Amino acid sequence: MASNEITTYKDLTPAQPLDKATLDKMVWRSLFLQGSFNYERMQACGWLYGILPGLEKIHTNKDDLAASMGHNLEFFNTHPFLVTFVMGIVLSLEQQKADIPTIRAVRVAAMGPLGGIGDAIFWFTLVPITAGITSNMAINGNVVAPFLFLIIFNVVQFIVRYRLMYWSYDLGTKAIATLTKNAKEFTHAASMLGVFVVGALTCNYGATSTMINIANGDSPIDVQKILDGILPMLIPLAFTLMIYNLIKKHNWSPMKCIFLLLIIGLVGAIFGIWSGSYTPLVQWYTAAAAA
Repeated sequence: MASNEITTYKDLTPAQPLDKATLDKMVWRSLFLQGSFNYERMQACGWLYGILPGLEKIHTNKDDLAASMGHNLEFFNTHPFLVTFVMGIVLSLEQQKADIPTIRAVRVAAMGPLGGIGDAIFWFTLVPITAGITSNMAINGNVVAPFLFLIIFNVVQFIVRYRLMYWSYDLGTKAIATLTKNAKEFTHAASMLGVFVVGALTCNYGATSTMINIANGDSPIDVQKILDGILPMLIPLAFTLMIYNLIKKHNWSPMKCIFLLLIIGLVGAIFGIWSGSYTPLVQWYTAAAAA
């Protein structure tokens, strides 16, 4: 820390509690957390934009406001749907005019665990379950399905945003202990549920199967039936494990994996390997040549 760096505010008189309208305004601004995302300070610009209405009401001294904006523009990165939890805690400390190093430390301590917890709640649990149910409805021709997915997902995330803002603002620094006390167990349990759901979706909705038949007189050998006898949905499972291995052990990016699956799908469609493929390319060339 530089010797001339500000560590305390000039006006140390605690500010009046923030009103509901200001808290609601910051909840809506939290939607723009990643609007100015960059690889130097990550979500810092969106973070400052989100809490600025509260800082302006707390710090009536312009120098204090400038100092607060300065340290709140430092590196920041957390789960975008749970950011209001950090907002409430930081604003509570700002309102009490805590010293700046303390606010910094609490901000960093709060933003860290939320990444894993948010992923477990939303990406590993809510999205797979909701998308799995509504996509199955859409496959069956239900036009309401995509709208239902958007409604459920957004209702849940807005409830979480609002509840966390009010809860953490009321609890202040005590919320840190509440979060970290059972964070490991909660994240593990939610992750296990998410993995279970993803596994169920893989076997239930993995539609990849082969149409390869091996000539054997009057009784051709159906390769897919043999695979089903070994383990049903073996091909979708194999593809899932292959992608997992490429990402986990070979540091492949998701885009590379998507392109690989695209190539495998195209090759399989051309040569009639996968079920539901169009006429194999070889047959098309034969028919074209005969014509």
